[in-house]
Amino acid sequence: MIIVTGATGALNGATVDHLVERLPASEIAVVARDTAKAERFARQGIEVRYGDYAAPDSLPEAFAGADQLLLVSSNDPTADATALHRAAVQAAVEAGAKRILYTSHQAAAPDNPFTPGRDHFATEQFLAASGTPWTSLRNGFYAHSLLWLAGPWRETGVIAVPGDGPVSWTARSDAAEAAALILASPGAHDGPVTLTAPEAPTFAEVADIASEVAGRTIRYQQMDESDWIEAQSAAGQPEHMSHFLLGFYRAAQAGFFSGTDPLLGELLGRRPSTAREALAA
Repeated sequence: MIIVTGATGALNGATVDHLVERLPASEIAVVARDTAKAERFARQGIEVRYGDYAAPDSLPEAFAGADQLLLVSSNDPTADATALHRAAVQAAVEAGAKRILYTSHQAAAPDNPFTPGRDHFATEQFLAASGTPWTSLRNGFYAHSLLWLAGPWRETGVIAVPGDGPVSWTARSDAAEAAALILASPGAHDGPVTLTAPEAPTFAEVADIASEVAGRTIRYQQMDESDWIEAQSAAGQPEHMSHFLLGFYRAAQAGFFSGTDPLLGELLGRRPSTAREALAA
């Protein structure tokens, strides 16, 4: 039995879609906070269970019978993600899960300026201490994030950011498929595994790629952090979100997202999508 949390979201939902192409629906279950949103899985014969990291008492039953359990990371920047993840890992151990998999990030590190990187690192420590076999899927930074992290360059002709560095922009759809392949494979992937696109362009290089995609010159501009925060506020961005995102640019500049790994392409049997495809889309 493979149990997948967060299946009503884009990442793990796509993973379940790939799993059901490879395995009988009776061998898959999904866990959702709102089970009504998981109706499409129920129609395919996949068991739908209620579970919420914020309601730990709901989790042992939701995770019961798991040969493999895929835990999605919290995507709420205002939540105490490490506490939620700790509760999920503890419940997985209590439920007797034989292997715990977790959607982490390539930049999982205790000193990452980007808060989720620190949360992912802490969660990996919980997994390592759990006594249960585990796999951490260290996905590259999702390429669809370029839609907002590169700013409105199609309208302005400028990619203006407060920090620059290489980022292995990785398609979420590729990461989802890779997770399904790992779950369905007979061999175990132990501990952290890195799943990234083959390239890690800087924002300056992204501007060059955007120029080719758009057929006109797109300039790169590095802004002062305070000026960027002011511009974000003027555009209606809540201040706490601007400071949250500022951590991403600082982490990029420090090289936290620069690594690439061939494993994703090896799993997929093809070249993974890159930043160019994301910009073209």
